[in-house]
Amino acid sequence: MYKKILVPHAGTPGGDKALEHAIGLAKSSSGEIIILHVIEDPPTMPVFYLHALQAKKIKTEMARVIGETKSFMEEEMQKHLEKCKKEGVLARLKITSGFPAEEILRIITSQKIDIVVMSKRRKIKGIKSLLSMGSVSRKIVENTSCPVLLLDIPK
Repeated sequence: MYKKILVPHAGTPGGDKALEHAIGLAKSSSGEIIILHVIEDPPTMPVFYLHALQAKKIKTEMARVIGETKSFMEEEMQKHLEKCKKEGVLARLKITSGFPAEEILRIITSQKIDIVVMSKRRKIKGIKSLLSMGSVSRKIVENTSCPVLLLDIPK
């Protein structure tokens, strides 16, 4: 039923829980899991008031930091791939950079995802919690036609 399962994972305990659910789904449907980590682009700094050399240094340093972050997250996410392998589930890793909601929606479309399994950050208890999805999870639910299994992970 679910052949391609997307798990957006931010390196948090919520992402770990989402992966556990996805492993269960993948086992029951012989599906493949795509673990997605999005490195959020840092805000761009207006450089019009900086000297060209200063602006170049800042851009170079930001590129270095993003590269280091990507390397670190590849190592961290590799552990999750190993967990899938131990469970007998086919999985692969995708690390991108950009705005998380946009990247998740792009992967859903380009990879023809059957279901998304992700966590949301709980902000408020009670009835209002239904309306308080995080901005990323809200954008995913509102802008995709594939099913989304949204896990509410308490802090």
